[in-house]
Amino acid sequence: MDAAAVIDALTRLVPGATYEAAPSVDFTTVYTSAAGFDETCRVLRDAPELAFDVLIEVTAADYFPRAPRFEVVYHLLSTRNRARLRVKVRAGAADTVPTVYGVWRSAGWLEREVYDMFGIVFDGHPDLRRLLMPDDWEGHPARKDYPVQIRKDAQTYAPLEITEEEFRANLERDRVGRTKH
Repeated sequence: MDAAAVIDALTRLVPGATYEAAPSVDFTTVYTSAAGFDETCRVLRDAPELAFDVLIEVTAADYFPRAPRFEVVYHLLSTRNRARLRVKVRAGAADTVPTVYGVWRSAGWLEREVYDMFGIVFDGHPDLRRLLMPDDWEGHPARKDYPVQIRKDAQTYAPLEITEEEFRANLERDRVGRTKH
């Protein structure tokens, strides 16, 4: 199923929504807007000619300083039609994206991860809180403007110095330990 076929079906089933084909080297990719995105996802799941019944992944890309800054990326699978689809939603730094938790329950943790790493807010998500970082963490580490300033002194190691007797004792202890198992 190519992008034109997906866009034709969506345009027919979701009046007023806008779609745009995107170039891709692996599988069909379509851009849509955040407005009406939840309805688009319902149609993607429920329309028999589409039947994208599995949400595989939700991730994002930060294109700072471009506006809109983010692209939220959804990877879908149709087990009936044996097809994959990538749906992208563009969002600015202050924009929200509707949650698809009501369409695919697997979006719960996936959207939480995107929120935690990028700070993108999913409107209507039932439990939008940090998933990977501690609750008191400041900022979102996957953003391109996240301050990464790690200063660590170089570590030097002293050579291991043991006597020949200690070395032989270690070898014997290791040999005995291996033969017991």
